[in-house]
Amino acid sequence: MESQSQSSQPETPKRFRFTGMFHKLRTNLVFRSKLAEINGAMGDLGTYIPIVLALTLAKDLDLGTTLIFTGIYNAITGAVYGVPMPVQPMKSIAAVAISSTAEDFGIPEIMAAGICTGGILFVLGISGLMQLVFNIIPLSVVRGIQLSQGLAFAMSAVKYVRKEQNFTKSKSVGDRPWLGLDGLVLSLVCVLFIVLVNGDGEEEEEEEVEEDGSRGRRRRRRIRSFIANVPSALLIFLLGVVLAFIRKPSIVHDIRFGPSKMKVVRITKKAWKNGFLKGTIPQLPLSVLNSVVAVCKLSYDLFPEKEFSAASVSMTVGLMNMVGCWFGAMPTCHGAGGLAGQYKFGGRSGGCVALLGVAKMVLGLVLGGSLVGILDKFPVGVLGALLLFAGIELAMAARDMNTKGDAFVMLICTAVSLGSNAAIGFVAGILLYVVLWMRSYGRVKRSTLPLRSDEHP
Repeated sequence: MESQSQSSQPETPKRFRFTGMFHKLRTNLVFRSKLAEINGAMGDLGTYIPIVLALTLAKDLDLGTTLIFTGIYNAITGAVYGVPMPVQPMKSIAAVAISSTAEDFGIPEIMAAGICTGGILFVLGISGLMQLVFNIIPLSVVRGIQLSQGLAFAMSAVKYVRKEQNFTKSKSVGDRPWLGLDGLVLSLVCVLFIVLVNGDGEEEEEEEVEEDGSRGRRRRRRIRSFIANVPSALLIFLLGVVLAFIRKPSIVHDIRFGPSKMKVVRITKKAWKNGFLKGTIPQLPLSVLNSVVAVCKLSYDLFPEKEFSAASVSMTVGLMNMVGCWFGAMPTCHGAGGLAGQYKFGGRSGGCVALLGVAKMVLGLVLGGSLVGILDKFPVGVLGALLLFAGIELAMAARDMNTKGDAFVMLICTAVSLGSNAAIGFVAGILLYVVLWMRSYGRVKRSTLPLRSDEHP
């Protein structure tokens, strides 16, 4: 009997650990509000669709495989972190690929760059170096990176709204006409609709209406509540899908059911070299700053009750690319802009991105690469409307820089980042922060100086 009781003792902690893990997953995936979470899932599409579409058309990226893997990433990160953690394309690698020829930087080079970037981020995470970087970087420098990224998104969104785009060449091709199924009027209506429904993004507190309150006040409260619950991003996205079919009805005949045939990408020594030199080196600083450091800082701002480390985020980004890129899935990372966009439109839990992940997997398995035709005719101005508010929401994270010194560092970092790139902006911000610290070292603040006898507080 004693031996039986002793053998059963270790099972209790295991059962508790399993129960605790299950409870955490359920808590991370539960919807705070069904419509709001579904709406929030659309907030990241303004950056996701244009880059995926450009790589698919210009470099023959396997869209079906990319949808399946990014869907899996969405579901896992939503369950693990419990926040609307986005899965976005690695923008620097995508920019190099779009601007290069297929022989110089094609699919093997893209995947090599993603694997190398992911491997370095995984090592930085598992070694603890990423957490050290996260802890020592000044907040004003992080805010400068976030502000520059947010403004860059917003400026791209304005370009999408005003100009017609050729994503395969990553350039504008002329002014957008005022009227039409992808006209300027449609884009402006979408922007105004989002402002009407979502306002400035500040969550409004419930008003207490007294029993003897006027009937008009109660009616106005019900109207405001109804408008606030309208899933603006979801409706705009569905409108874009409908317009895509109207613009080219023959898309229906191009749809082929079934997933893409998955295969391992063959990467030569030359592809490894070009991928690392031309893709990984410019991408790595952006991934460290925006995909890990800025994401964690913004997540702590928006969800202070959620606890996860920069090391774990770095490891998940690394694992995503060390697995998916071998099969031709687009190199991906997290992004502060995507998190801000999903939060802006109502995403408050991991269930938001997990639902998006399930939708991606279903589309990838059912329609595969035939979705290219639909995305190609999706109104770009509508995407611009979604991207605009994602960028503004990210830039507004910088509003907590209250001192002149912090604002000074942040704005210099932002200006240099916009004028060159995030890596140079980061270096400029760090150097400026150190110089200002050395300049003020040992100096007594004016407010702490003792008053003379003839002075009054």
